[in-house]
Amino acid sequence: MQRLPNNPFIKFFFFGNYFYGLCVVALTIEATLQQKFPLNTFFYFGAVFCASIVYYTKAYITDKSGYPSDERNRWYMEHKMIVKCSQISLTVLTFSFCILILNDNWEAIKSITLLQFFLFLIFPLVAGLYYGIGTKFNLRSIGWMKPFVIGFAWAGVVNFYPILFYSVQHKIEYEFTLIGNLLFLKNFMFVSVLCIMFDIKDYAADSEQKLNTFIVKKGLRKTIFSIILPLCAVGLGTFIIFGITRHFHPVKIFLNILPFVCLIITAYSLHVRRSLIYYLTVVDGLMIVKAICGSMAMIYF
Repeated sequence: MQRLPNNPFIKFFFFGNYFYGLCVVALTIEATLQQKFPLNTFFYFGAVFCASIVYYTKAYITDKSGYPSDERNRWYMEHKMIVKCSQISLTVLTFSFCILILNDNWEAIKSITLLQFFLFLIFPLVAGLYYGIGTKFNLRSIGWMKPFVIGFAWAGVVNFYPILFYSVQHKIEYEFTLIGNLLFLKNFMFVSVLCIMFDIKDYAADSEQKLNTFIVKKGLRKTIFSIILPLCAVGLGTFIIFGITRHFHPVKIFLNILPFVCLIITAYSLHVRRSLIYYLTVVDGLMIVKAICGSMAMIYF
């Protein structure tokens, strides 16, 4: 099976979850532009980037069910000190960015509304419960629910958080909008499908742990053709109808549907066994493709 190139930096970037941090930042920029809000400060993006890496890495270093034969699990066992230093450094940076944000916006934060507070709280709460952080209960144990929990948390962070932060910072009331809600559903569906696709790679581990993911319950072919592809088609069709009714430029429509087309092609490609590098670069890389296409569509069209 193909392995990740034997380059320490590349392995650190992907296995250390820095790529996920980059994906969060890219999707946040896309969602902010699509909702026609100014981009937030460097401190905001720094906090989101660092916190995402800390969260994902904590999940890997506390997971005791991994297989020693898995390349990523071996990397974590062999680089415990590097991972520990990274976690400490990024945690310090996250708190530093948050303190700077609080210092610059303390007066505005004191007037936060109940709705704003609830929306700020709900997504990290769900993300924490996914791995049972601080509790014995974890949402991850509900196999079919796994991808939708992750999709919900990601969509909330990249769609709601930048607009929430802006509304608090400028002391304006946060309002739910049609475009904002549709973008939330779009990101929710997109990330959830990616998670279902990633469960294909984890079939052996999930099956042994009796974790009833879609792939464990339904098998590979049914998961791809009765769940993944239909979800992609619904998301694609919904956006096309929305774009046409809103009179979007044809290039803008094309750029926004291109990631869905790539998603469908990639999903179909998983009917044969793929390597870890394929999932890390091609499957997860679709988030970067989506962010670039969506941002370009807003900037140029």
